[in-house]
Amino acid sequence: MEVENQASSKLTLYYYIDYVKHEITEDQLRFHATWNRENPTKEIEQGNMSNEEFQFGHENITGQENYVMLDAVGKGHYVGCNINIHNMRKTETWDWPGESDDMIFIDREVWPPSLHGTGTEDYVNMAWCLNQEYNAPYHGLILSGGEKWNGKIPYYRYHILDPIQFAKSIRVTIEHGHNNHRSDDWSSTAYCYQEEPHRPLMNLLEVSLRLPLDD
Repeated sequence: MEVENQASSKLTLYYYIDYVKHEITEDQLRFHATWNRENPTKEIEQGNMSNEEFQFGHENITGQENYVMLDAVGKGHYVGCNINIHNMRKTETWDWPGESDDMIFIDREVWPPSLHGTGTEDYVNMAWCLNQEYNAPYHGLILSGGEKWNGKIPYYRYHILDPIQFAKSIRVTIEHGHNNHRSDDWSSTAYCYQEEPHRPLMNLLEVSLRLPLDD
């Protein structure tokens, strides 16, 4: 285990590592975590659209502009993620940043994917524009945001009881707002087990691009 401090100040670190030593065979999968951020996500101009049309209108039938949480090539299974949304839209109207369909493309699938959800809140096993903290073993909402869901909204969803297997590749994506209409700050950590060797996962951004935004 290696810990690297990339901050400009010293780091005080406490650690306690408990482990069991096993013989590892070549066919055993290895645990991986990969972090990504898109700040901001690419929006469309609202123009003359009503708020309802901007939040719910039109249809995404390619998934090409979706936010990507995991893009892996090889064999393994996807076991979940942390999703962080910083709502950056400035409006006096109803401003729920969810309604983002999850779309998981398995083994080089083209549209439509095998797994196509109905919204961010549904992917994390919650619903109805959630606005209070909730913590279950495998899904939850850590912070619910402020008025009209502004500010930071972090979720988690772990596929422990329902791992998603892939033999050749997997691309775990989710819309940023319905039909990718919204421009917000998205970041995520995705977790998977993979057979070695495999193509490297997404590169970690430099420190300046990983710093959180002020509220």
